[in-house]
Amino acid sequence: MKSILIKNASVVNEGTIEVKDVFVVDGFINQIGQDLSPENVEQTIDGTGKYLLPGVIDDQVHFREPGLTHKAHIASEAKAAVAGGVTSFMEMPNTKPPTTTIEKLEEKFTIAANTSLANYSFFFGATNDNIDEVLKVDKENVCGVKVFMGSSTGNMLVDNEKTLSELFSKCKMIIASHCEDDPMIKENQDKYVEEFGEDIPIKYHPKIRSEEACYSSSSKAVALAKKHGARLHILHISTAKELELFDNNIPLSEKKITSEACVHHMWFNDKDYETKGTLIKWNPAVKTAEDGKAILEAVIDDRIDVIATDHAPHTLEEKDNVYTKAPSGGPLVQHSLQVMFEFYKQGKISLEKMVEKMSHNPAILFEVEKRGYIREGYWADLVLFDPNASQTVAKDNILYQCGWSPFEGTTFSGKVSHTIVSGHLAYADGEFDESVKGKRLKFDR
Repeated sequence: MKSILIKNASVVNEGTIEVKDVFVVDGFINQIGQDLSPENVEQTIDGTGKYLLPGVIDDQVHFREPGLTHKAHIASEAKAAVAGGVTSFMEMPNTKPPTTTIEKLEEKFTIAANTSLANYSFFFGATNDNIDEVLKVDKENVCGVKVFMGSSTGNMLVDNEKTLSELFSKCKMIIASHCEDDPMIKENQDKYVEEFGEDIPIKYHPKIRSEEACYSSSSKAVALAKKHGARLHILHISTAKELELFDNNIPLSEKKITSEACVHHMWFNDKDYETKGTLIKWNPAVKTAEDGKAILEAVIDDRIDVIATDHAPHTLEEKDNVYTKAPSGGPLVQHSLQVMFEFYKQGKISLEKMVEKMSHNPAILFEVEKRGYIREGYWADLVLFDPNASQTVAKDNILYQCGWSPFEGTTFSGKVSHTIVSGHLAYADGEFDESVKGKRLKFDR
């Protein structure tokens, strides 16, 4: 692994922006300062006019392997992530078979060790009947336990009250929850099927997966966590109403109940269904512009703790279907940093806050070992972002295996020029070096 010196970059880290040099040796940040001239520099990168950011840690992705590899592979999506400045990901358990045993969990780690350009961890999936297996998971080597308190993924729905109480009372890891009220959603959808048949107009998606369905489930999860003292992390908040469940009164490191915003719930709104159709069909649904605005405000004032993607690719053939058959989810991980930088350009968020929510806070929230910051002695997960290299998202620059993006036709103001993963220059000016794979994330718990 080459030693790398990054010169004259505007380092965005821990609430400041300063022009500095950063020297990387043997995977770690060795020196940070000005006018550095260390011996044995094997590669120098000019960061003049660019921002140097700690690598993004995306705490919610679906990379589809094993079993759904016609949509994506860990290898393909990790490359797209790295090109977008995401150096570490935490992947969800709803693969085929689902990751609901220790054996299946370790199989995914093996795949990632052999193929992932980014650093990685995997959530263990809770079901109505695997609590004994959940309690065997090693909290220092696994990011958390995922529970679907909604119908997003079929047989992984956890709706047994006894199971939920046992999970929240006994699990010592972070419980990451997808919160939507399944009976409420089914009742809503049945009404629209009665009116329209299977081909329900997509504009009714946020009425079917409604604000009430989200709040009902989220509030129940929060109540369970408070009752049992569990460590709860609610994923992809999509409504303004849910924000009343969270606060910003104490530091993140002391919070027992945390939450996540995803880029699509802030970028798109219900008016976009008219042009984007099922391409922006997600669970939970993209809702109103007012909801999106409120979510971004909650990110800024710390009621919401992290920004992620819920990257979940499907083929265009799958998406091009009637409402009841078109799957929910879409590919996002290559463009999340560009989306947030666009919000910065629009004056909606500072670069310091963006880095806090995409890099620092995921590291704090999950207690990730020596990542998430630009600090001497930490792993060198670094991203050079060129604020003046505009890019229009198009088929020829989309790296997802599925080959499409809901951002196609959007011109972003800047883009990633270089990504260093655990000290390895994995991506530089459109070219990948896949000779070194990412590392398994470790957790200080």
